[in-house]
Amino acid sequence: MKKTFSLFLVLMISLFRTQILKDFVIPKGYEKIIETKGDLDKDGKDETVIVFNTDKKNQSGGYERKFYILKSISGNLKVWKKNSSLIIDSIYGFYPADNQVDITIKNQCLIISQMYFTNSRHTDQSKYTFRFQNGDFYLIGIVSQFDDTCDFNLKNEINFSTGKVIVDEQYSSCDDEHKNLPEDNHTEFTHPFDLIKMNDFRIGEHKIKIPNSNKYLYY
Repeated sequence: MKKTFSLFLVLMISLFRTQILKDFVIPKGYEKIIETKGDLDKDGKDETVIVFNTDKKNQSGGYERKFYILKSISGNLKVWKKNSSLIIDSIYGFYPADNQVDITIKNQCLIISQMYFTNSRHTDQSKYTFRFQNGDFYLIGIVSQFDDTCDFNLKNEINFSTGKVIVDEQYSSCDDEHKNLPEDNHTEFTHPFDLIKMNDFRIGEHKIKIPNSNKYLYY
């Protein structure tokens, strides 16, 4: 009896999902730049993730980017999730031609990796990991690195599931005679995080205080 009910429940959920998800049609004027596939919800079926340059320009003149997470239902691609706040635009940063954007699926997680120059010497690299749980995608991990050609390498890691935070700061100089360098610092601590849904997350709008310092970690 329990097996029959479970099968019925699975069929009803599948039918309900089919009814509420809209067919995916590439919007007019959109240009596909990335496509990847993988199982994100442990149902044994691959989802498709596609990143587009949209037809919408921002103040800097770059095209805004949007990605779609699509489910294949009865041979048709359906829009499961979409997001337009996480991917840097087409001419973001100081050297747009050198920007790197990648999306991968690993261990049922969606991983968004990006790199861009903030000026001629500084690079900003980030990796944001999202996992589908409790009916939505949640941010579970961040690795960010901000590097200068000579002066510093700053790396932060946050595991939102365990609350573990790592802050690593290394300082140097192109000038061999420069002696007054900040001290290197490596700090590990735990912090009680509330998990954030993917579409509620805005990069850089959150911060936590680093213990035993007057510094904050922004994410």
